[in-house]
Amino acid sequence: MSRSVAGQLSPERRADDLRRLRAERFDVLVIGGGVTGAGAALDAASRGLKVALVEARDYAAGTSSRSSKLIHGGLRYLEQLEFHLVHEALTERGLLATRLAPHLVRPVPFLVPLPAGRGVRDVPGRLFRRSYYGAGVATYDAFAGVFGGGRGMPLHRHLTREGARRVFPSLKAEGLAGAIRYYDGQVDDARLVVTLARTAASLGATVVSSARAVGLIRQAREVTGVRVRDLEAPAGSPDAEFEVQARTVIAATGVWSDDMSRMLNDVGLRPGIRVRASKGVHLVVPRSAITGETGLILRTATSVLFVIPWGGHWIIGTTDTDWRLDRSHPAASARDIDYLLQQVNTVLDRPLTRDDIEGVYAGLRPLLAGEADSTSKLSREHAVFEPMLGLLLVAGGKYTTYRVMASDVVDRAARRLGGVRPSRTADLPLLGADGYAAMWRDRADLARRHGVPVGVAEHLLERYGTLTLDLLALIEVDPLLASPLAGAPEYLAAEVTYAARAEGALHLEDVLTRRTRISFETSHRGLESAEHAAELMGAVLGWDAATRAREVENYRARVAAERQSQQMPDDVAADAARLGAPDVRGGFVRDRGSDGDAAELPSSSR
Repeated sequence: MSRSVAGQLSPERRADDLRRLRAERFDVLVIGGGVTGAGAALDAASRGLKVALVEARDYAAGTSSRSSKLIHGGLRYLEQLEFHLVHEALTERGLLATRLAPHLVRPVPFLVPLPAGRGVRDVPGRLFRRSYYGAGVATYDAFAGVFGGGRGMPLHRHLTREGARRVFPSLKAEGLAGAIRYYDGQVDDARLVVTLARTAASLGATVVSSARAVGLIRQAREVTGVRVRDLEAPAGSPDAEFEVQARTVIAATGVWSDDMSRMLNDVGLRPGIRVRASKGVHLVVPRSAITGETGLILRTATSVLFVIPWGGHWIIGTTDTDWRLDRSHPAASARDIDYLLQQVNTVLDRPLTRDDIEGVYAGLRPLLAGEADSTSKLSREHAVFEPMLGLLLVAGGKYTTYRVMASDVVDRAARRLGGVRPSRTADLPLLGADGYAAMWRDRADLARRHGVPVGVAEHLLERYGTLTLDLLALIEVDPLLASPLAGAPEYLAAEVTYAARAEGALHLEDVLTRRTRISFETSHRGLESAEHAAELMGAVLGWDAATRAREVENYRARVAAERQSQQMPDDVAADAARLGAPDVRGGFVRDRGSDGDAAELPSSSR
């Protein structure tokens, strides 16, 4: 069986994996299907361990689908003297861009604009700023080139004011002394997580979404498994809850880490870990709203602001504020949106307005709690704790270093399991990576052989790598799948079918929000695509007319609630508006932060 087939997360595979969860005992059970959890499942499976992963919602449904879409070292961390973190992140960036996922991680250029100051008297200041920022970017390149395990990115370059305006005409000429151009990596964060989960599944891992951990199973002072609720089971089903036996449980729950802490508090243990949630809001505007060939990185009073090219769009973000409200559905307020517009308009010659905004999304960063007054000052380092025999918690970190976090926590598990070989994920290409360079080079021949335009082949290769052949095979069987999706002509109908057939998509929002990015790349937020997508998904998942209608209605309610929240003046009002839409997965209640009235998960013993 090929890796592609072995890694298909089909409806039949989910049913079989649910049976395995009930019947078998695992070496490692991972709770959480974000980038760290999926990475941990892959790391453990690649070592030959018997692995299961459960995710309460959809893969990457939380933080891991709502980032700035960057694989980067964190240029600002150099200024904070966190050299180890920058070195580690740039090493991972090089691995992803050159070996592990070159089909998903690619270079994106950025400009660091240099302010001109006031007249001749500021010449020394201009020289200092160019030297200061230039030294920082040169150090960044040095870390990537000397230590980076294959840089995968071009070197930086200094630009004059005229040179900066040539590559980014929308920059205000007034007050601009020049710029420095450097490169970082860009990724579709949700697609990378799904690919990680599928790669783990291809190595034999049991991988199940819509399966929520609701309690720990203990024998004396040792965790021996987890009680799980299948959120797709019919209401009242006696099979909805079941126990999963495991020698080691790894909780990679991000901003939900405090749920695990409360479960441990119930049995009188202090977990030794606390996570604060920092909200990051991003705006999406059409490419035509700003004229430029590169991204921008700008200093603000509290953090940095990115303007990032994203296909036919720009992503502008992010904010960095404490969030103690609902963690499943962080809401962007009018204040967040106005702040981002105000900041970006300080450097643009044509100010952006709300009318330019196509989409908005908000995510939460899981930061290890400290004494800092601002979340932007909290460390992005990660930590692994073992508060109870058989239970490991991994928290903190950043998206780019997911593989290091995964390796560290599985190393701890391996010590108690014994006889486990070292991590091999640094040399394990993800699904779609093997043979990608050759297939991209010969993409014109690929398109000709399969009777599709070269642009379609390029689009699929940049999203699926060599798994593109799977989608082209679907189109050969049903040529109608080569048609564009209604309301989103940049996506093919085949991609929706494939998402349900091979990528574990169970609900309409899984496809419109994560397998594709239609929910924030279109001004209609996916409403014009919903019925067509539901029809395509329903053909795979066996939906009847009533189920299709319910999925579409749930999605419409979600979009309406998000739009309403973005009109609210503050977080509390935005949170209340966003929660006006029911969660498409049953069993979810208002999910407060650590300082709110969170719904506690019960623990069990036997």
